[in-house]
Amino acid sequence: MKKLIFYPILILLIGVYSSVLAQDENIVPKSNTNTEPFLFSFSTLTPEDSKWSLDYSSSYGDEVEGSMGFEGVSQQLGVKGYLGSRFTLYGSMAVGFPEEEGVSSAQQIEIIRNFLGGKKYTGWRLGAGLGGRRDFENEYSLLGRATLEYLNPKWKIGGNLLLEKEFEENRDAIDIITSVGIHYNFIGGFYGGIEAIGEDLEGFWDDEEAEGGAKLMVGPSLNLSPQKSRFSFSLSGGPVILATENEPSNPNPIRELPSKAGLLVTGKIIFVLN
Repeated sequence: MKKLIFYPILILLIGVYSSVLAQDENIVPKSNTNTEPFLFSFSTLTPEDSKWSLDYSSSYGDEVEGSMGFEGVSQQLGVKGYLGSRFTLYGSMAVGFPEEEGVSSAQQIEIIRNFLGGKKYTGWRLGAGLGGRRDFENEYSLLGRATLEYLNPKWKIGGNLLLEKEFEENRDAIDIITSVGIHYNFIGGFYGGIEAIGEDLEGFWDDEEAEGGAKLMVGPSLNLSPQKSRFSFSLSGGPVILATENEPSNPNPIRELPSKAGLLVTGKIIFVLN
């Protein structure tokens, strides 16, 4: 277990070191500023962006089961790419370690299309798409996502509405997750701002919400996208608030936030392939 915790730290150090040393303009992607600026909002790609990237994310929280467990703190690997015609693909695999000897995984894939904007990097873009998910309990769900973004040289604004429909019994008719982030460019490739996320918002009117109630988090958000590096880094976190609470019937959903109130910090490393 100690080795598993050590590897992400090693990857982060290598990435930072590479960002400082990279000097060759020829290896710089065409745009390394919009691979994924936010932690909790999915952003679509344009023809001006780098075409494919890999990302690794992990979290640490207070009042959760453990840094390698299920409750919003599993390790996650993802791939993101531009398919052309304003289509963006994102696929991910999360790995959880609920017990000392046990390992479990979950997978997700989505395709989003920009219906308004999306032909150039700056300006507004509005997207929508579908996807599917297999969770840690080997149960399947259908995903629908809407994305809204605004980008200019100084500001990045992004938000998502994610709807999830699980097909097992004792689940909610629809799970509702929303998120929004705002970044300002302070200097070079360094951005700072705020992010907020609300999960299982149907808990505000459903007393038997399957995941245990509505959860909210608002906190600071940072993004570093060095101009001479294929790596970029994001960090966000804040207090997790249980807006409503009830006995859960779905104890291990794929969620960013833990099921208990506390403090959550999430980081992501992105490597641009081309």
